[in-house]
Amino acid sequence: MVRSISHASRHSGGVRSPAQDGAAAAAQSAQERERSTAGAGQQPGGLARRRKRARDAAAAPQPGLPQAPSADGRLVVVSNRMVDPSKAAAGGVAVALADTMHGNEGLWMGWSGEIGGRPGTPKIRTQPFGKSTLVGMDLSRAQFNHYYSGFYNSVLWPVMQNSAQWADLKPSHYGVYRQVNRIFASQLAPLLRDDDVLWIHDCHLIPLAEELRKLGCRQRIGFFNHSPFPAPDVFKAIPQHGELMQSLFSYDLVGMQIPRDVDHLREYVRAEHAQEAEDGKTLQAYGRRIQLEHFPIGIDFQNLMELKPNADSDWILDKVRAEKDQGRMLMVGVERLDYAKGIPDRLSALGDLLERRADLRGKVTFVQIGAPSRQNVQAYADLARNTRKLVDAINQRYGTESWQPILYIDQSVQRNALPDIYRMSRVGVVTSVADGMNLVSKEYVATQDAKDPGVLVLSEGAGAAYQLKDAIQVPPSNLQAITRAYEQALSMGPEERRERHARLLDNVRTEDLTRWRSNYLSALRSVPTAAPGDGSSVSGRDAKRGRSSA
Repeated sequence: MVRSISHASRHSGGVRSPAQDGAAAAAQSAQERERSTAGAGQQPGGLARRRKRARDAAAAPQPGLPQAPSADGRLVVVSNRMVDPSKAAAGGVAVALADTMHGNEGLWMGWSGEIGGRPGTPKIRTQPFGKSTLVGMDLSRAQFNHYYSGFYNSVLWPVMQNSAQWADLKPSHYGVYRQVNRIFASQLAPLLRDDDVLWIHDCHLIPLAEELRKLGCRQRIGFFNHSPFPAPDVFKAIPQHGELMQSLFSYDLVGMQIPRDVDHLREYVRAEHAQEAEDGKTLQAYGRRIQLEHFPIGIDFQNLMELKPNADSDWILDKVRAEKDQGRMLMVGVERLDYAKGIPDRLSALGDLLERRADLRGKVTFVQIGAPSRQNVQAYADLARNTRKLVDAINQRYGTESWQPILYIDQSVQRNALPDIYRMSRVGVVTSVADGMNLVSKEYVATQDAKDPGVLVLSEGAGAAYQLKDAIQVPPSNLQAITRAYEQALSMGPEERRERHARLLDNVRTEDLTRWRSNYLSALRSVPTAAPGDGSSVSGRDAKRGRSSA
């Protein structure tokens, strides 16, 4: 008997990816005619018209939006995906920024999530979001296929996650990736004020500051890389690695998750340019000096603790609770189905454990939530199919009529169900091949019962391993080490579990989301503005008076 769950998508929320939020279904292969016009709309006349439309949209009355800037200037955030006010945020950048943007005057710009229209004339959608304004830009199908599915999902993502073997290095991807960043810049520049502070998020938008500088913008611009930054030899698998690095030097502050990522970027610059400022927080190359620091992201601890399951979560909680009520020790993994997460490694290690420890058969159930993502990318479709085969093989080999080793849930689960699932488990498993941070590990720690906590098994490939030293840490993709970690976690006594958990919890509480935002923005606001005559001395308002990109 094979046990897994694959419900319809009516159960929303929880572990989601941008492609699941409506974009994947809309993505189709572009017609050759559309590809041939991918650069349309970049002539000065079209740019002027788009700027006028953007100014008109920004000038329209917005309920509850103060018009006067704060003493420190507005915060302007640009991320590929924004919060959707009509939906509960499922995670990622949207959760990290929503409270800040809702409570402060500013702009939040990104992809609207809509696909359609002509490549060079994007539709702009604005709406109020608390004290801020959301500015969403549609993508054409060709842009989605090359900028998002192509260069980001199929090149940047695998390389940044130390999985360059999965990269699809089609030249057309990069050209449209740059084009979309130019269009973002042309739409954003007219909306900026001189004292705005810009915070750009993740690899989708590496070239954005460079494009804004070409338009004359000299506001403080910071970049935060949510992914890991790989070793130089891995990063150089991207044919355009030099151009991407040069683009990074158009920012004033580049933030990484942990010191390892900072070191890798420094090593690249040292190897390629042999230029490095003496100050440990600055880096010099391409005729510019940037500030480079690590800012480990945390969780919204209070928000997580206030989550309560509703009726839509009963189906999954009933399944997990039934295993718990049978007296079985539960192990749990929660993430979207991505080759960077190491899901096959952890499941194979479970098979090894059951092979060596027959006494654990019938006593342990692994609850694996693996929501499919990016299924329009072949590598992800292959991963989904192969993971299903692996689950079936382990359940068939070791399962019985009354017990299956793996409860596999290959769909999204509402976020409000996760704290209860975490608390019911004896072991939380994070076996990432590479991860910028991995907040599941921190959520697992935060939600445990302090009197009887579970044990976290954590891959050294996850950025969280830098902070969560009291987890049982394992080398990524090392099946023997993962199997041994499972044995140690399942047999660990209550006193050691409590001691480890107390130290982990102290870090998760202290290094939270608020501290991450505060530390980054304080550093960004303290960066000196560009000096006149350095090639980027024209303000955003001056950009409206005729400066345009090539």
